[in-house]
Parts: sequence; C-alpha cells; structure tokens
Amino acid sequence: MDVQQLKAFLAVAEELHFGHAADRLHMAQPPLSRTIRQLEHQLGTRLFDRNTRTVRLTASGEALVTPAREVLAAVCRAEIAVRNAGGGAAGVVRIAFAGMSTHPHVARLARVVRSRRPGIRLELSSQNFAQPAMQKLVRNETDIALGRWDVIPADIDSRVVMADELVIALPDTHPLAGVDRIAAHQLADEGFVSLPAYEGSVLPDRLRLLAQASGFVADVVQVAPDTQTALALVSAEVGCHLTFASVARNAVDPRVVFVPIDTTAVPDLDVDLRAAWRRADRTPALREVLDCLFDPHDGG
Repeated sequence: MDVQQLKAFLAVAEELHFGHAADRLHMAQPPLSRTIRQLEHQLGTRLFDRNTRTVRLTASGEALVTPAREVLAAVCRAEIAVRNAGGGAAGVVRIAFAGMSTHPHVARLARVVRSRRPGIRLELSSQNFAQPAMQKLVRNETDIALGRWDVIPADIDSRVVMADELVIALPDTHPLAGVDRIAAHQLADEGFVSLPAYEGSVLPDRLRLLAQASGFVADVVQVAPDTQTALALVSAEVGCHLTFASVARNAVDPRVVFVPIDTTAVPDLDVDLRAAWRRADRTPALREVLDCLFDPHDGG
C-alpha cells in the first residue's frame, strides 16, 4: 500500500464515482480502476461494491477511510516539516507562561504553530506567577515568557500581546454585583482574597496602590495560591478579589460577578499581558513563533 493508492482510494470513496474521481486526480479512468484493484488485491478484500450504475463502500472500505486520511495528513505534515527545516523553521521553542489569563493565548499559539510551522515543537512550562517566568528567561531556561512585569531587564525585549484592565470579582449576592463600575473607595470596608505578595506580583501591588490612593488599607482576609483558588473563595463569599478582565472572560462560575474598577485615582496602572524574549536571540524558530504570536490574521 502506497501514498498514490491511498489518494486514489479516497478520491473514489469521497466521489463514489470512478469517472469523477479520475477527473479529480487528473488521470484516466482505466489506470484508476487498476490502482483500486491492486490495492484490493494487496489487502485481500473488496473495498467497493460497484456495478454499471452505483459505487458503494464495503465494510472494509468504510474501515479504511479514516486511517487513509490520517496517513495522507501525516505525509503532508512531514513534507511541510522537511521544507521548513531547510529554511531554518525547525526546532524547539520553550515558552514559560504565568496565570489563568495566558491559557487561551498559549492554546491559540500552539494551534497556529502546529498548522503553519509543523517543524517547530513548543515546550510549555506553566508558572503560578510572572516573575519566575521572567527569571527563567534571563537564565536562558526558556525562550519566551508570557506575563505582566513592572520592570523588564535591559537585555530583554517585550511587546504587548493583549491589552487588559482591572476588575473586581464579587459573589453574585454582593450589593455591588449589579453596578456598571466600582470606585476603589467603595471597597474600603470589604475583605479581600489576595494572591501572595511575592516580589513582582502585579495584582497585590495594584490592590495596595488603589487602596492607598483611596485612603484605606486593604483588609486581606485570605491569601490564595492562584487565581482559580481565589475565585473559588469569592464564590464561597470569603471576600472580593482584584483580578483582570481577561480572567473574567474565561471564568465559568455563575456565582462570581466581575465589575470593572475605576483606576483614574492611580494613572498608568499597566496590566497588559506581554511576551518577552532575549534581545540577542536570533534563532529562526524563535522568530517564527513570535510571528505566529503577534499575527493579527490567525483567526484567534
């Protein structure tokens, strides 16, 4: 069984007409019929029931359709990978990402790279917070970091992947759950669920700045290890939680409501999601992945 036989088989299986299949393959009908007979002989079974009027797949033919498509798809990917490798678009690109809001971007990037650059393999590493991802990048333990940072090292380039803003997560029973926007001073008497205040942690820092500008100190009643846990605690009415609009778009708990927060009291509270990479790294595979990441026409 070879690739040409499988192409001939699929053409007949999809057209259920030898003449139409021959036209599709740009060949005469007699050679197509011979190819199908040879394939049936090799497999020891009929693939089609055919007479002068109709062509139908046998049970054996039905069983071959999906494997044949998979084989031809694999051959196509192999051909693309070889061509890309000849042009340098092959290798492993390591990506460290932090936080729930990065997951859709990582999934989209994996899909686009697999489709456009099958010679490149992504090696993914999830971090709870952005600072460890940046540290891995600086130590050459990853090639791209996705996260939010207030300070970017001098030898690192970065670019915004997604604009974002701050929102407050509230239980749906909260009196403010139905408002359009919340001013920070309205939260002065609230208890907060916060992420750990590690060095470089953006959300705890933004909570501190907003509270300070509004004349209060945030009452942190519970520290959660990650965003998903924080939202579960909000759902349980333990407290409210400062998070990102991108998190709200991917949250699924109907008992948690997200309300935008007015940040005019503290201008320039940047919470955009960024991609970062080492400026000196000119690896072709890295550049291809960055092109996929920032391409606005990928349908993601």
